[in-house]
Amino acid sequence: MTTASSTAVPTLIGSVQRALRLLEAVGAHRDGAPAKQLAREAGLPLPTAYHLLRTLTHEGYLRRENGVFLFGAAAENLTAAPGVRSRPRPISVADSLGHWRDVLGAPVYCAVYCDGEIDLIAVADAPDTPAVEEWASFRETGHAHAIGQCLLAQLDERAREDHLDRHPVRPLTRYSVRDRATLLERLRTLRRGEPVIEHQEYALGTVCAAIPVTAGATIAAMAISLPLDREDRLLPAVEQLRGEVASLLRSFVFSISI
Repeated sequence: MTTASSTAVPTLIGSVQRALRLLEAVGAHRDGAPAKQLAREAGLPLPTAYHLLRTLTHEGYLRRENGVFLFGAAAENLTAAPGVRSRPRPISVADSLGHWRDVLGAPVYCAVYCDGEIDLIAVADAPDTPAVEEWASFRETGHAHAIGQCLLAQLDERAREDHLDRHPVRPLTRYSVRDRATLLERLRTLRRGEPVIEHQEYALGTVCAAIPVTAGATIAAMAISLPLDREDRLLPAVEQLRGEVASLLRSFVFSISI
């Protein structure tokens, strides 16, 4: 006789299944593959794939090199002989974001401009300080969020124009920059090194601030976001972040990599 317990459908966790599909896709490419290809092969929306890839990278199951994802030390340890473990991954910006999140009481983001694209490489948030939901691709909407504007401001004019040719300015909310000319004028008037402030341009009810990060030839930026009702904390928090990052850079232990 078949009992109810033996025929019951098991409870499955969709996010775990999606992460496993991504890991399987990575495993099919000896030399790694970029996020877009992995998302397509895993049958996932690109924003979902980005979130999962960042998480798997942060946990050490993947690593990102030259724009592609490969298995990391944690994944390799799963099949290692007992007592054999890979070297710990080097200290990186991802290791520091959690500290800054706790100190500032706000989610912290880090992005770089690589191969002509905005690449959000790490995010640290918590249940009581959630990150902004990526409802429209961060990569394609750099004109509408602080970290994207901060990266675009660091490009030379030709690279900036090329980026906007590929990712045209379009308003995402009623507060968004309306057109390309307005955006370019805003970027030109930014003073070197000053924070970029954005009010509800990407997500209603959210304010953001970003700072440029100088790390060799890498074009990078870090940002924080806060609910609109905590806007008075935005400038003090981003100035504190700027001081923390500057101190870390001077200590020569900061690496823009994950």
